[in-house]
Amino acid sequence: MAEIEIGILDRQCLNRRLPDRATLTTEVDAWQGRRNRERRGIEWTFTRQDADTKMARHYVA
Repeated sequence: MAEIEIGILDRQCLNRRLPDRATLTTEVDAWQGRRNRERRGIEWTFTRQDADTKMARHYVA
């Protein structure tokens, strides 16, 4: 799960240049506070239909 959160942090918060470490700390703290308030979870379900859609190009015809 840590890898997933790091990826989300990267896309939502670290996708730009930050001028210094203090700004980085402020931005990450603000992002973390928002994530914690939202109580967003990870949807672990993966149905057969999802697999068929995502993996269709790997199936042999």
